[in-house]
Amino acid sequence: MFKTFKKYQYLLYELVKKDIKLKYRNSYLGVIWTLLEPLLTMLVLVAVFSRLLGKTTTDYAVYVLSGRLIYSFFSNGTKAGLKSVRSHAAMIKKVYVPKYMYTLSCVSSGYIMFLISLIVLVAVALVRGVYPNVYTLLAVIPLATVYVMTLGLGLILATLDVFFRDFEYLWGIALMLIMYMSGIFYEVADVASEKTIWLFKLNPLYAVIENFRNAVFGVAPNMEATWFSLGFSGVVLLIGLFVFYRKQDDFILHL
Repeated sequence: MFKTFKKYQYLLYELVKKDIKLKYRNSYLGVIWTLLEPLLTMLVLVAVFSRLLGKTTTDYAVYVLSGRLIYSFFSNGTKAGLKSVRSHAAMIKKVYVPKYMYTLSCVSSGYIMFLISLIVLVAVALVRGVYPNVYTLLAVIPLATVYVMTLGLGLILATLDVFFRDFEYLWGIALMLIMYMSGIFYEVADVASEKTIWLFKLNPLYAVIENFRNAVFGVAPNMEATWFSLGFSGVVLLIGLFVFYRKQDDFILHL
C-alpha cells in the first residue's frame, strides 16, 4: 500500500485539486465561501441560542464556532468519503488506480478547506478577546485526530456504500444524532446530569471538540478525552484500512 501510494501520489494531488475546483465551480465568491459560511452560520446560531439558553458571555461566539467548524468537517468529510468510490465508478471501470485514493482525496480536500476556515475562528477569537497562550499550540492534537477519525470512518462508509446503497441515508440520521451529542451550541454540563453525562463522553467527536475548545480558550487539555479520541481514531483507521483492502476487489462487481 505504501509503495502504491508513493507511485500514485501525484494523482492524489490532482484529485484534491479537482475536488476543490468543482466545489466552487460557477460560484462568484469561490473559496471566500469557506470563510463566509462558518461566519454566517455562527451568527445565526449565536443569535438564536444566546437568547434561548441565556448565553450572554462575550466568548459564546467562539464556543459555538469552534464546535461548529470541527463538526462541519467531520460531517462533510464522512459524507464525501461515503460517496467517494461510487462517485468515481466510471474511472474505476476504465483504469487501475488504488481505490483508497478516491476516499483519501475527498477527505483531504475537505480538510484543506477546513484549515482555511480556521482563519475565521482566529479573527472572531481576537475580536472577542480570546487570546492564544502556550496551550493553544496543543490544538494540533485534536486537529490531527479529527482528520484520522474522518478518514477511517470514510473508508468504512465507502466500503459499506458500495454494497448497501441505503447506508447513505442511515448515516445522515446518525450525523444528526452525533451533532446533538457533541455540545456544539450548548454546554453539556447545562443539559446533562451526572447520570447521563457518560452518553456524551462516549462520543469521540465530543472529546475532540472539547479538547479543541480547551486549546482555543488556552486551557489545559482533558487527558481522558485526549487518549480516548486518539485511541478511537487509531482503531477506526486500522479497521477502515482492513475492511477497504479486503473488499476493494469486489467493488467492480457492484458499481
